[in-house]
Amino acid sequence: MPPRHPESRVAILLATYNGAPWLRALLDSLLRQTHDNWVLYWRDDGSGDGTIAILQEFGERAGQGRCVQVNEPPGRLGATGNFLALLRSVADTLAERDVVAFADQDDVWLPQKLDRGFTALRSAPSDEPILYCARQILVNARLQRLSTSDPLSRPAAFPAALTQNVATGCTVMLNRPAARLVAASRPSTGTLHDWWAYLMVTAAGGRLVQDDEPVVLYRQHALNLVGAPASMASRAIAALHRGPALFMTVLREHVAALLAQPELITERARADLTMLDRALHSGFWRRLFALRLHGLRRQTWPETLLFRCWFLIG
Repeated sequence: MPPRHPESRVAILLATYNGAPWLRALLDSLLRQTHDNWVLYWRDDGSGDGTIAILQEFGERAGQGRCVQVNEPPGRLGATGNFLALLRSVADTLAERDVVAFADQDDVWLPQKLDRGFTALRSAPSDEPILYCARQILVNARLQRLSTSDPLSRPAAFPAALTQNVATGCTVMLNRPAARLVAASRPSTGTLHDWWAYLMVTAAGGRLVQDDEPVVLYRQHALNLVGAPASMASRAIAALHRGPALFMTVLREHVAALLAQPELITERARADLTMLDRALHSGFWRRLFALRLHGLRRQTWPETLLFRCWFLIG
């Protein structure tokens, strides 16, 4: 049966690693999507459970050409490397209105997920990099509802993208310019694929569009790579427990990696990054001056205050 949406294709990118306990629920939810012109590209990162067998079985059930295994490059890449390998494998094959969607192995997609993302991306100019993301319904390991993720309280742009990731990977979709941009980039060592995509798109002058409607059941369990705090308060407490060292290391790596690819970002972003790089290699007063940079803040004032403290002392 031909797809009901022949005008555009969604390349779903699924990076797997020992996902057998949850994977079937995700795959079943793909088959329930109202936007049914999609192809699933998957790459396994060395699973020792039944993940590969489940995906091979799904490929037979989904129909010819709907499920494509990506094997290159070989070896363990980690989550970010796995997603970037998948993105690079499809970036040059995308037609003008095709889009890319990241998929996590342990979530469940609501039926309108692809339709909502595709509609948002289609409204943008065809040459503008756009990253779509959405809110999530947080659920436990048994898919019982816990809460709903917070909406954005401030615009998400650059350089705010350096202070905080607001693009939850299981909801992220990229139009063709954004997909090709991220595929051409070289991420920093310690980054996550969704944060890096958000950084690249906004540093290149593109936009992040957040959908206030939840589109995913975001499963919270003991083996989450990242997971989502249940509230702003719990997010702040978790940040305090981690302390400034990890965040400041990631910030320095992001700044250095973006500056190393000046051809991919705007002149304004290069100027902002140069100021921040100098401040990060200088003392208190230069750092204090750098905090005046327009837009260098997190979503809420308590989080911004914490960021500024860490930036000054870290």
